[in-house]
Amino acid sequence: MIHFKRLDHILISIPEGKKEEARTFYGDVLGLKEVPGEHPGGALWFSIAGIELHFREETAGPYSKRHPAFEIANLDEAKQQLENHGIGITYSSEIDGRQRFFFHDPFDNRIELLQFAE
Repeated sequence: MIHFKRLDHILISIPEGKKEEARTFYGDVLGLKEVPGEHPGGALWFSIAGIELHFREETAGPYSKRHPAFEIANLDEAKQQLENHGIGITYSSEIDGRQRFFFHDPFDNRIELLQFAE
């Protein structure tokens, strides 16, 4: 059984070339605090209500990188459980202090599970 702890972040896709517009809207208009740093894929990260919103430029197409990310307590066990059900696991860029992987549900929604290093 996967032990879910909380929603960690949501990745929202934005059109290519719109990063500064997203920064202005979410930072200046909505007043969200930007999380500084060099993030995977050149993403913008903002804090909101105890979670993060990640914004990443993406070309329109049939498969999107948008996804919710859930913090869990047992990443290795979760991976084994999903693989036992024939669900494929994929990996992406590394984020300091976090281990993570992705999978798709039966409806092709991308989902991330992550665990913070202790």
